[in-house]
Amino acid sequence: MAGHSTRIMYVECKSGSGDDGPAWIGRVSFSKTGRTIYFNGMAFQSCGGRGIGANYFEVESGEQYWISGPKKNGQDRHWAGCGPVKIDADVVQEYWQDIRNCQPPKNPNVA
Repeated sequence: MAGHSTRIMYVECKSGSGDDGPAWIGRVSFSKTGRTIYFNGMAFQSCGGRGIGANYFEVESGEQYWISGPKKNGQDRHWAGCGPVKIDADVVQEYWQDIRNCQPPKNPNVA
């Protein structure tokens, strides 16, 4: 996917897990048209407003996901949700410095 734009995003699985599904901060890439998002070997497309607590679905499985820009305050999960948010190792420094505006903790929740 060389030449495609990338961005650090928050990705949370919503299918069957409500607000407590597995969640990551990681680098996604976008298709040339921007209509498909790629993350961890999966392709996502917009639910077009039809998702229940989700805004994207994984093309192969149909599972629903919430994908958004990470918040500066780190409060990315739904207010009723809980559980760890894993940070992909290749984005730890950039996430903490550029998005959270601080140094990473000594033991970040690295995926």
